Amino acid sequence: MKNVVIGTSGHIDHGKTTLIRALTGHETDRLNEEKKRGISIELGFTYFDLPSGKRAGIIDVPGHEKFIRNMLTGVGGMDIVMLVVAADEGVMPQTKEHLDILSLLKIKKGIIVITKSTLVDDEWLELIKEDIKEKVKGTFLENAEMIAVDSVKGVGIDNLVKKIDVLTDETESRDINAPVRMPIDRIFTITGFGTVVTGTLMEGQISVEDTLEILPDKVKVRIRNIQVHGKSVDIAYAGQRVAINLANTKKEDIERGQILAQINSMEPTMMIDAKLSLLKDLSKPIKNRDRVRIYHGASEILARVTLLNQEEASTDENIYVQFRLEEPTTVKKGDHLVIRYYSPMETLGGAVVIDANPKKHKRFDEDVLKDLAIREEGSPEEIVEKQIDIHSSEFPDLALIAKLTSQQVNNVKEILSNLINENKVFMLGNDNVIHTKYYEKVKEELTFILKSYHNNNPLKTGMLKEEVRSKLFPKIKSKIVDTLIDTFVKNQVVKIQGKFMSLYEFNIIFTPTHEKIKAQLEEIYLREPYSTPRFEDVIQNMQFKKVDIEQVFDAILGDTLVKLNQEIILHVKAYEDAKLKLADYINKTGSITLSEFRDMLNTSRKYAVALLEYFDNERFTKRIDEKRILY
Repeated sequence: MKNVVIGTSGHIDHGKTTLIRALTGHETDRLNEEKKRGISIELGFTYFDLPSGKRAGIIDVPGHEKFIRNMLTGVGGMDIVMLVVAADEGVMPQTKEHLDILSLLKIKKGIIVITKSTLVDDEWLELIKEDIKEKVKGTFLENAEMIAVDSVKGVGIDNLVKKIDVLTDETESRDINAPVRMPIDRIFTITGFGTVVTGTLMEGQISVEDTLEILPDKVKVRIRNIQVHGKSVDIAYAGQRVAINLANTKKEDIERGQILAQINSMEPTMMIDAKLSLLKDLSKPIKNRDRVRIYHGASEILARVTLLNQEEASTDENIYVQFRLEEPTTVKKGDHLVIRYYSPMETLGGAVVIDANPKKHKRFDEDVLKDLAIREEGSPEEIVEKQIDIHSSEFPDLALIAKLTSQQVNNVKEILSNLINENKVFMLGNDNVIHTKYYEKVKEELTFILKSYHNNNPLKTGMLKEEVRSKLFPKIKSKIVDTLIDTFVKNQVVKIQGKFMSLYEFNIIFTPTHEKIKAQLEEIYLREPYSTPRFEDVIQNMQFKKVDIEQVFDAILGDTLVKLNQEIILHVKAYEDAKLKLADYINKTGSITLSEFRDMLNTSRKYAVALLEYFDNERFTKRIDEKRILY
């Protein structure tokens, strides 16, 4: 069944609370001060049954300008609004401001209710109707039904109920499959039960024993009990007014305006990108860096407004802005905000969230403005792609993308499937994702680093893999970097040889001079295979440039030459011959001592020790006391 919340709006003392009492039979003023003064201060909540059988929640908002924040807290959850105008007074200042706010919040359905209709004659009533028509022209109520009632005498109430019932069929159903989101508008304690929070469930569904979190503080809470319209239920659905009993949570730990949400579904932010629409009759222009009040859900947040492409803006303009907040909050793309001057406290306009977790922008940046224009009307696929583009350097996982786009992970997976097929994103493993633009950027940097290295070291196998990694990602230690490098290997951008990385097409090419140096080095290291000279002495005795000798030496080290330690280098033939003789000896005798190995090779203790320790490190041999056995 569709769940609908109906609300009142209008000037103080125009009969909103009395109208609700006539509709529902319930009193919404709870505070003694409200009853004593005869005005609503806090929000009032109740419900009533419609002729079709639907049970509708109803919100009574205060009409006095001093309590505008409380009014704003209530209207955000309304599906249908009753704009209340008293017949004996007509449209008043708060009527107009409430109408502006309702329009800014993009409430789509409404009825104009003229109360106290029996206090005036028919001619006056027609004049009031004409005046109202003029005042609502160009708003969502321009073609709304206008119904005259007397709440005390019951005149017109039945007709109003029927019109409301018809209108509920025309309202859009809220998304019960989206991540849970409920702005908290009341917090109180019930003896024997503990802390209770109330609000309009904007999206999703909540079940008893669910664990949710309170944002922006990320405090986890467990749902002990749920009530909808005064009755305990197991599940509450989007569009319902809900009272929730929280287990093991103190009233003092929660504030009105916070959000009860699915865990990891939204990320707190200190900045919001938005499109700001200014009212037609501003008392003063809005200037860059002005301090403003932002109203969202049940919260009021102070912020500085950064005008991204101008110094100031005046009436009836639509501009891109970035709000820089004084405290964290949580919003979603497409949310509607009401913006008021910090002082005087007047409504200046409304804003639609374009990005709930943006990075700080430079002003007058054409790329930023073009990007905002694209994202303003972006599809879910475009929004996911943009968030991946923005956060690729963090190697985001699916859970983070879901949080940044306020979607379920399964929805993100479906969207990613399309983006992968369109070659717009790369998956790294099963859970992390980067944008193709970021992949190409890293590929370009990697190619530049290795090309520069190859130019300076044409005879080296490649650059140490860890050195490449540290140059590309100096601050990232995650193993996901290895997955990205593996992707470059798979796509034949680079190749890995042991500890070294090179461009895929790179090969060592010796010049005739290099070939002569290689041949001479091999001859030197084979001349006395187990009593080889130090490399410094080799350089001194060769008639080639030092730099050429070093380059050739580095190129054949690990292939033609084997470095046992910092001093001793052997030709690979001598190394393999020693290894073969050692294995044959141990296979025959069971073990070998250092002196036996030294005598076998007719070498010194220094070389025998270096070889045996190298074999130990290679796990070819194993030392037991003074003997070696095969590993």
